[in-house]
Amino acid sequence: MIIEGHAHARAGLVGNPSDGYFGKTISFIIRNFKATVKIWEAPHFEILLGPADYARYASVSAFLRDQKLFGYYGGVRLIKAAIKKFHDHAAKQGITPPDRSFCISYDSDIPRLVGLSGSSGIVTATMRALMQFYAQDIPKHLLATLVLSAERDELGITAGLQDRVIQAYEGMVYMDFLREQVESLGYGNYTELKPNPAPPLYVAFDPERAEVSDVPHRNLRQLWLQGDATVHAAMHELAHITDRAKAAIDTSDWTTLGRCVDDNYAVRLKIMNVAPENHRMVEQARSVGCSSHFCGSGGAVCGLYSDGDQYQKLVDAMAEINCTVIRPNIFG
Repeated sequence: MIIEGHAHARAGLVGNPSDGYFGKTISFIIRNFKATVKIWEAPHFEILLGPADYARYASVSAFLRDQKLFGYYGGVRLIKAAIKKFHDHAAKQGITPPDRSFCISYDSDIPRLVGLSGSSGIVTATMRALMQFYAQDIPKHLLATLVLSAERDELGITAGLQDRVIQAYEGMVYMDFLREQVESLGYGNYTELKPNPAPPLYVAFDPERAEVSDVPHRNLRQLWLQGDATVHAAMHELAHITDRAKAAIDTSDWTTLGRCVDDNYAVRLKIMNVAPENHRMVEQARSVGCSSHFCGSGGAVCGLYSDGDQYQKLVDAMAEINCTVIRPNIFG
């Protein structure tokens, strides 16, 4: 029997990147894309190479482009780290999983390195597959912490809880990363939001604008640790914007929610350098009246549109700069 674990893409609606700084944030899942991990029992243990691990290219220039976008690492290291942390967690719970060998493979159609959390998606999908294989349950709030540990502690990836929380909970989630709680327990307070109707959100992306999120986040965190006054003030402002956005979602006030999205980007500009081609995505969306800011580190933007006519104008405008626009499937 083949066991499958899945995890979807995600977007930070407001608050990003305050999740790594004991702030607040709201994120939503994008069911349009997912990472899939498969496990089946076998006489030996084997991790099969995925698309990001192949070393055959059409040409040297194709390799150089791939290396520029994706670096030197594929998905196998993510699988290895997930398996290691899963067994570490089991040991802490006094559980010894049976020594069953298996083959494990992965695939993902989450656009890479555009701020939609493709890497954490693979780790989360692996954890879910392992939970089924070993018949072990991990609560959602702990699953997010475990996924973060696999990436941060095992692989040295600079990251926060936000992406892992929304991929563990799915839907739309308001997150409050209270410092005392996060430092003592390893997780914050998470509230699932279920607006009815769902807000008219869009996501637009272009892989050519991809940035390695580890680099800008590492630089920002260094400033935060040094007590930079501008960065700390920005994190407080982002938390306030997130509370405003939550109130807007609770009351279906999409005009105010759109303003929160735009305000969020304005704060981001105060503390992070934005590549011109990424900034152009935001400006292009705003040129037709839509709110807009980054889903993550760059390469993808999200925001709100008012109606079908404006959405079509958005699609046409973003096509001019080679961006794809989708309506995210959030609640299934």
